[in-house]
Amino acid sequence: MLQQLETAETMRRTVAPRIAQKHKAEFGQFLTPSSVARFMASLFPTSSLRVCRLLDAGAGIGALSCAFLDRWVAGDLGFDAVEATAYEIDDNLRGHLAQHLARYQGVTPRIIAGDYIELATAGGLFTAKQPAGYTHAILNPPYKKINSNSAHRLALRRVGIETVNLYSAFVALALAQAAPGGQIVAIIPRSFCNGPYYRPFRDFILKRAAVRHMHLFESRSKAFKDDEVLQENIIIRLERDGQQGPVTVSTSTDDSFADLVTHEYPFDRIVFPDDLEQFIHVPTSPEKNAIELSPAICCTLAGLGIKVSTGPVVDFRLRAHLRDMPREGAVPLLYPSHFSKAGTTWPIEGMKKPNAIERNADTEKWLYPSGFYCVVRRFSSKEEKRRIMASVVEPSAFGDVPALGFENHLNLFHENKRGLPEALARGLAVFLNTTAVDENFRRFNGHTQVNATDLKLMKYPSRETLIELGEWAMQQGRLTQDQIDAKLGTLAE
Repeated sequence: MLQQLETAETMRRTVAPRIAQKHKAEFGQFLTPSSVARFMASLFPTSSLRVCRLLDAGAGIGALSCAFLDRWVAGDLGFDAVEATAYEIDDNLRGHLAQHLARYQGVTPRIIAGDYIELATAGGLFTAKQPAGYTHAILNPPYKKINSNSAHRLALRRVGIETVNLYSAFVALALAQAAPGGQIVAIIPRSFCNGPYYRPFRDFILKRAAVRHMHLFESRSKAFKDDEVLQENIIIRLERDGQQGPVTVSTSTDDSFADLVTHEYPFDRIVFPDDLEQFIHVPTSPEKNAIELSPAICCTLAGLGIKVSTGPVVDFRLRAHLRDMPREGAVPLLYPSHFSKAGTTWPIEGMKKPNAIERNADTEKWLYPSGFYCVVRRFSSKEEKRRIMASVVEPSAFGDVPALGFENHLNLFHENKRGLPEALARGLAVFLNTTAVDENFRRFNGHTQVNATDLKLMKYPSRETLIELGEWAMQQGRLTQDQIDAKLGTLAE
């Protein structure tokens, strides 16, 4: 009987390559490798329950249910019987799912054909009449955005769930349907940990459950390598109505779990007590880094009198005003590609993007007066080691121009839509380019995007300290990473 997960894995390897990319995208479908399924099943604590009521929503061919049931058959979970409810919308997969679950003795399988969100929100499951909730849920939910006026969004809203992706909707529904003490283990993208769009989802789960375990894959590309998934994934275990205590955080490079490392952290290192946004941090070592340790890094951007905004020029909306190269009546239009470690390069001949934008009545409100700014690109490539990359915009790089355009793929730091004092802009860039800032940022940001909101919520040194950093940088010339990191260590001295 221990071979059912292996049978499911053989079937996955046969079925997955045949699923068209368009079909995967339509269903947000990525079948779970057996190594991941086995690890997820291992996270459930043993139980004194007589009957387990298991939910596997978006079950695919049943790898997760098989991993859970294999562990139960081995006598490692403690129930006498299992009632397994598996939802699967894809007609092509349900036959395999039924076949796998039917092989277990002592298991009552219930396979539901259809859309989990529609069925779970429509069947009175959120009323006082609902049957006893699920005691366990094991999930690899679909990954797909939910449009704001879609049937899914409206159905979720009716039961008090506000979220923007199918994966978070599945987890929220499973949590809502869980019995008190119910255990939920899910593998989901890490994007829910930060940002304003997932704030209602974070509020929802943190009010209703204790976070017990989080597992982070250090490689972005290997948890679902067969499907070429490059989203950073996390495995999370939640306990419905649990009393929040310390959180176990484990890491491994990939889904072999060969280099598994585990630590325990107090909850106030996972969600900071003074953080109204409730960002979820995933520390990867017990030692606090320089950002957490330094009493000198305690200021908000608002307290510093600095603002950060997304670059306002959305090029396709202003296409008629864009120019390949500078000319009279046009001002520089800056993209991430204009900035590198070597400094600012503008204009760039032969660049696919325009180098300039006409300054006129239609574009004026999108432009900033020429001056010193600090910019951070919004997207890093998946191969880049750093998430935060800051550069200084130097007005001398553009000659005598009255204004600058900042394209939407840049975040820029400014003072009420005007430039910063030079030393402040340079000090800000030095601070943001430290290794400690990048590491700290990665603890709550699990995707390649750096949003203005994320930068706004970080802590910074005082304005005076940033200016001192900038003045120091201006005396040094070209800075190495080691110099920058060493300088950060002196802030508290």
